[in-house]
Formats: sequence, structure tokens, C-alpha cells
Amino acid sequence: MATPTPNLADSEAQRTALPILSASVAAPTATGAPLPAPPHGHGTGSHGPRVDYELVLDCVHCGLCTASCPTYMETANEADSPRGRIYLMRGVIDGTLALDSDVKQHLDLCLNCRACETACPSGVQYGRLIEPFREFMNELEPERQVQSLNAVQKFLLFHVFPYRWRNRASLAPARLMQWTGLDWLTEKTGLMELVPGSLRNMKRMLPDLKPHYGQLPEVLEPIGPKRARVALFLGCVADALYPETNYATAKVLQANGCEVWIPRNQGCCGALHYHAAQEGPAREFAAQNCDTFGATNPETFKDVDAIITNAAGCGYQLKDYAHMMHATPHAEAAARLQSKVRDVSEFLVELGPVRPKHPLNIRATYHDACHLRHAQQIFKQPRQLLEMIPGLELIPLAESELCCGAAGSYNLTQPEMADRLGKRKTANIAATGAKALFTGNVGCLMQITRHLKALEPGVWCAHPVDALWASYSGEMPKGLEG
Repeated sequence: MATPTPNLADSEAQRTALPILSASVAAPTATGAPLPAPPHGHGTGSHGPRVDYELVLDCVHCGLCTASCPTYMETANEADSPRGRIYLMRGVIDGTLALDSDVKQHLDLCLNCRACETACPSGVQYGRLIEPFREFMNELEPERQVQSLNAVQKFLLFHVFPYRWRNRASLAPARLMQWTGLDWLTEKTGLMELVPGSLRNMKRMLPDLKPHYGQLPEVLEPIGPKRARVALFLGCVADALYPETNYATAKVLQANGCEVWIPRNQGCCGALHYHAAQEGPAREFAAQNCDTFGATNPETFKDVDAIITNAAGCGYQLKDYAHMMHATPHAEAAARLQSKVRDVSEFLVELGPVRPKHPLNIRATYHDACHLRHAQQIFKQPRQLLEMIPGLELIPLAESELCCGAAGSYNLTQPEMADRLGKRKTANIAATGAKALFTGNVGCLMQITRHLKALEPGVWCAHPVDALWASYSGEMPKGLEG
């Protein structure tokens, strides 16, 4: 899809593409060279956003990021592109642009998917700009980030979702409704229309809930010769909604000769709070995990070869602990923990995976979760693992690297754009003719499953490790037996 890419170095294009900018905002020089840093304390933490101004200057406004930006692809508005948002942030930092509702709207619409970082030839660290800037906006207006949520959604987002057991308990009524058929009945009779729209949408995002595995042993012994000792990060929302994936991950690691340690007191990675610009609670979760996984003790921690995660969002957050925990008592432990975090697909390919034997005769496609593909630069490994499965035909997916609209809590805070991106993604999936869709993140699975129910309800949506375990064990998912 062709998209306009106006040049911000051109003053006329700038006035057309960024109409919300004040006329007083200084434009780049005629040659496109960056302007010098501002002669004030903005960006240093003394006042204004705590942004490294050198990172702002890394952007040369070439426009190569625009075709990778989901919101720009939908709106064709320069202010909804990465370079446009950097331009807006710079105007605020320089004091030449007011942080008004228009500017906030364009910055809030960003999914923080990091696709622009993958596309950028200059290595702009966009995430290091948008995250502290959002924290600054949140400091000015604490409720701004979640003002579109009602009281129940806020309670769930910050007081239920980050806790594994609370999630399981809160889902008990939904499980009962699904298993008894009441779920179908309330939809068919129209009773669900009596429920407030925001809660109705949350309910419809739920996948078909499988029985929970309960509690795995704290240590699982390797099958065959021991090749590694790993710790398994269970997550919070993912463990409640897709318990079969955590179970499959543990069993696949065992099948590959790993001793699997599952620490009992592990908590949320902190991403839900961190992306809502609530760094305090996020750091508390990070400190808890540093203690639980033993990263505070270098001598015992060296016995852990890797910390395995199967959720892209959790994986990136764990890999960002050193940055998030800098200048805290847990800074060194956070760096140690971060150094050993691996996505399950990344780790298995590094280890050398045992080839599965049971055929899975299905036409499938793969969607790149943003925080796996762009934030962690992991894209070949999941495909390599899927291609090992006998009988599985992997079909390329158009715009595979484009965000599906989940983006953590984005589909709650920005439901309209999330809905547009979800429909765009599932239209591309349907065009492949695939009967299975694999992706490495819980949010993506929820978002894609929800939209596929209306378009292609027979498609199996799962994590790649679920397919791997089926091929290792011969325990095929419903509908694929025999």
C-alpha cells in the first residue's frame, strides 16, 4: 500500500503535514541538518521530560519509518508517524510547542510497537523517547493515560491482571459460562447487549478457556541427557488465559534435555504498569523477580543458564530491566537477570532443538508479535521451529510485521484504532487460506482470535510452542486429530 512521505525538511510540506504545530516551532535547517540542543534544562530531568536530547537528534526525518508504522498506515497523518511524533516531542522539549490535547492525542495513539526502530537506518531508539515522554505527561496529569477506562477496567488492569492467582479467580465465571453454554446463549438471545459496552468488549476478547494445569512441580527433570538448567517465567495474564502454553513450554524444554526450575514467588514482569507510565509499581515487580530468580546472588545465579519466557511483551520487559532499574538498589541484579532472559524460540534454536516426530498436517501462517520482532529482533527462530514439524506447511503472511492492535492495554485505551488494525491483520490472515495462526504473544492471540471469530472461526490460533508440543507428544488439538 503506497503511503505519502512528506519531507519535514521542506517548510511547505511541514506546514501541510503537521498542521497542529505552532508557527513558532523551529524547522530544521535548509540542508536538513539537525538544530543544536536547547540552551535549557529540558531533557535533563530539571524540568520537562527526562529525555536524552541526543536521542532526539538521531532522527534525520528520512521517512523510511512511515511505511512500518501501523497508525500512519491507517491515517496517513504525518503527526501519527514516528518522525512526526519525534518532531512533536522535540517541540515540547524545546519549549516551542505547547503540550496541548492535540499533541497528546497523537502521542497517545502510538502503539509503541517499535516497528520504526527495525526500519530506521539511523538506529533511532524511539522507545527511549516515547516511554519517558509519556511518563512526563503522566506526571502532569496522573489519570491521563487511563482516562478512557472505567473504574472496573482500571481495577482489572492494575489490581487483577498483574497477579496470576487473581486472574484465575476472576476468570472462573467466564469459564463456567463457556463450559455450560451460557456464553453462547447470552450472545444468541441478545442479553449481552445489556452489559456496558466496555465490559462487553473485554468479555468478547476472551479465548476459549482451557482447563488450567494447576501447579507444576518446582523442578522438572530433563528427558534424556541434561543439556541446560533453565528457569521458566510464567507471566500473569498469559498463565490465566493460555495455561496450555505454559504447560507446553515446560514439556518442550524437558524434551530438549532441560532441567526446568519454576520459582514459586515470581510475579508480573511490570509491563502493564510501565506502559501506563506508572514506574513505581513496575519497579516493585522487577525487584521481586530479581529476588525470586536469585539474581541478587551472583554465586547461585550462575547455575541458571537462561530464564525462559513465551510472551513477547514479558520477554522485552525483562530484557529492559537494567534500563528500568538503573539508579536503584536492584540495578546490578536487574542487569544480571536481563542478561539471561531468552524467548523460548530464541533459546531452543541456540540450544539446537530436538526434531519432533509426530506429523501436524495443517496449512499455517505466522504473525510477528511486535515486542518479539521489533523490540527483541527475533523473527527467524519461531519460523525455524515451526518448519521442523512434519506435515506443517508454513505460508508467508502479508504485513506480518505490522501490529495487530493489541499492544498491551492499547485495545482498551484506544479501541477504535485497535479495531481497525485487528480487522486489517485478520483480513491478511484469511487471504492465506491457513487453518492455523501462530504468534508469540498473549495479547496478539487474544486480539487476532477475537477478530477471526467473525471472519474465519475455524482457524486454530496458538503459540508456536503449542504446535511443537503437539508434534513432540502426539497429543493433537481438537479438530486436528488423526
